[in-house]
Amino acid sequence: MHLQIENLHVYYGAIHALKGIDAEVRPGEIVSIIGSNGAGKSTLLRTISGLIRARDGRVVANGEVITNLPPHVIVERGIVHCPEGRRIFTNLGVVENLRLGAYCRKDGAVAQDMESVLTIFPRLRERLNQNAGTLSGGEQQMLAIGRALMAKPKVLLLDEPSLGLAPNLVAEIFNIIQRINAEGTTVLLVEQNAHRALDIATRAYVLETGRIVLQDTGKALLDNPKVREAYLGG
Repeated sequence: MHLQIENLHVYYGAIHALKGIDAEVRPGEIVSIIGSNGAGKSTLLRTISGLIRARDGRVVANGEVITNLPPHVIVERGIVHCPEGRRIFTNLGVVENLRLGAYCRKDGAVAQDMESVLTIFPRLRERLNQNAGTLSGGEQQMLAIGRALMAKPKVLLLDEPSLGLAPNLVAEIFNIIQRINAEGTTVLLVEQNAHRALDIATRAYVLETGRIVLQDTGKALLDNPKVREAYLGG
């Protein structure tokens, strides 16, 4: 799926959170968005997925304008948001959380896709009948991504998947993101860990106070002195 963001403006009351964002995600890419806290990264994902309404501008998916469509309709179009903070249903079991990811689907391949998700996340298979609230932080993040995959995304919006995880789990999560992408899912990644995000990115954008100030390949931004100083520790 080809996703285009055109002159997107978003407000929280009087606060102008996104100020004319232009960006695109091409089929098969991993596109990373980096920037400091409050730059508008999560707001951008939430606007694409319909959780926040845009004041102006457009989001276009394969030529169809999807700006401000209801979130469940955007999921049906193949754009699936895995939010910051995991937002799993802690009082339900692992298997119920995964099934809820497929709530918009009407095809007969849900069981087959459940098996695929459990192959990617073998730890979830071991904990299938546990309450999601009893999982470790890393396992909860795996469950959140697995639940998003159950919606059969063409574009997966990932918001801060490594937040709060131990370094060994961060490496595992990023390996999984690359595997999901290699198996055919386009990824738009918001991530505080700028080095990891740029390392796996086809292309990337740097967001500052609601504006895109730099865009390039992931490798070029890794080597950019300004990016290194601001986001990679010099």
